[in-house]
Amino acid sequence: MAAAAEEPQAPLTGVGWAATPEAAPAGWSVLATSTEGTAANLGKGFGHKGGGYLCVSTGGQAAASPVVTDVQVLSDRNPQPAGYSRIPEFPEPRAGVSRKKRVYVRLQPLSAADTAVFDIKLSSKNKAIPHYMKIGELGGFAVWCKKGPVSKSSPPPVPKPRTISLGLKQLSLQPDADSEQKSPERPVARCGTKRSSFTLHNSVDDPSSIYNLSAMDGVPFTLHPRFGSTLSIGSNAVLAELNVKSLADIEKEYNYAFVVERTAAARLPPSIC
Repeated sequence: MAAAAEEPQAPLTGVGWAATPEAAPAGWSVLATSTEGTAANLGKGFGHKGGGYLCVSTGGQAAASPVVTDVQVLSDRNPQPAGYSRIPEFPEPRAGVSRKKRVYVRLQPLSAADTAVFDIKLSSKNKAIPHYMKIGELGGFAVWCKKGPVSKSSPPPVPKPRTISLGLKQLSLQPDADSEQKSPERPVARCGTKRSSFTLHNSVDDPSSIYNLSAMDGVPFTLHPRFGSTLSIGSNAVLAELNVKSLADIEKEYNYAFVVERTAAARLPPSIC
């Protein structure tokens, strides 16, 4: 459980070399001891008489911070690999000072990196560290690094806008935005051309308005224009077009002798009749 607690939670954002543990800048961790507990002074490997220590930095999971995706320890005779940069030294190295061993790192943005270096440890040359990869030797110590996949926080999914056809909108029970903005007062169809219309709002909310209504107010139909042009209030013009028939005229026009029914009844057996 202790080893799991010490495991870094974020990839490394830098690897450096410090002349003394106190020379490392703020935010950098110095690898002062090896896994066996001995002092990890690497000055001899760097060709520096005063000593030196590896140090690392962890910048968290910020997307703008580059992360270390690979580390290489090479001799001064080897050329610098493409895409790699030499680690910084604290304090700044003097011009013309030669280093027998050089450490190079490859930095990539967190958004573009699939794997990264999460930890670096030092041990004796004849000891292996489980789950770590050996990258070289410095000052009588073996240098190990631990790589792993980069966890990237994906943005929350954005729902796609739904396209609703006109037929589905007509079947929807939810009112449209345009209808909600309209006034709640809707006039009822008039029953005549000159009769004034009223609204549901007035007839419900105002009790006194019911005395101003007639029996035809609110009837959901209107008169045909053929009759509306001849209809006038206070006149009997419409009655002049009506044809009044007597009882004899009605019986003559709609006389029906039931001959078919009587003939069919006469042909039926007596038991059915």
